[in-house]
Amino acid sequence: MKMNWRNMAALALFAASAVTVTAGTASAADIKEVRFGVEASYAPFESKSPSGELQGFDIDVGNAVCAKLKAKCVWVENSFDGLIPALQARKFNAINSDMTITDQRRQAVDFTDPIYSIPNQMIAKKGSALLPTPASLKGKHVGVLQGTIQEAYAKARWAPAGVDVVPYQTQDQIYADLASGRLDAAFQDAEAASKGFLKKPQGAGFEFAGPVVTDEKLLGAGVGFGIRKGDTALKNALNEALKELKADGTIDRFAAKYFDVKVVLK
Repeated sequence: MKMNWRNMAALALFAASAVTVTAGTASAADIKEVRFGVEASYAPFESKSPSGELQGFDIDVGNAVCAKLKAKCVWVENSFDGLIPALQARKFNAINSDMTITDQRRQAVDFTDPIYSIPNQMIAKKGSALLPTPASLKGKHVGVLQGTIQEAYAKARWAPAGVDVVPYQTQDQIYADLASGRLDAAFQDAEAASKGFLKKPQGAGFEFAGPVVTDEKLLGAGVGFGIRKGDTALKNALNEALKELKADGTIDRFAAKYFDVKVVLK
């Protein structure tokens, strides 16, 4: 009998279970229930509906992956900057929260293959003439989400030139302080800024400030699921599920629902 990848993954997980405690590899139970860590205030990737239900692109992708694996999806909310430590502490199996793959993060965790890539862009008041450059932002207050690539970039490229880079625990707090005038600008994913702020009443009077910011070393080149080092069987199972969901167009359909630009990486 020819085995499909799901059966092979299950056998691999079962074989790995004997060394789960010492080596940190995935166990057979992980394939039955995948616990995703998420920071739920980053629309359109992940946010809460008025009734308190999780929603967004990453949520849809995660639920589809669990369906492919015939596993139960469990979502564990956590601050973004605490996602990697919480993963290492085994509070969940994988990070699914718009986390870009970077060399620095690879030192702490493994990643699946890249799923999508989102441009990074700054927002500010209309007519501010601010640009995402050290000279333009000198003396200004720029909000960033703690633990993100945007925080790392802003602290490395802007802070030394006299820019006040202000980290926040949630993106919603950044938008609130930007709208109230306590911040001059905010730096985040362009889609998060568009759907989570600019297209909402709170974002009236604001716009993208300057061009897309690129820096492969600090801003990475794609988003994937973060996995504990050594959880090879779980990583392989997730990669196979994602590969199938890309091939059958499922992730493209989710992307079209949430995004204005093509973001899925083949």
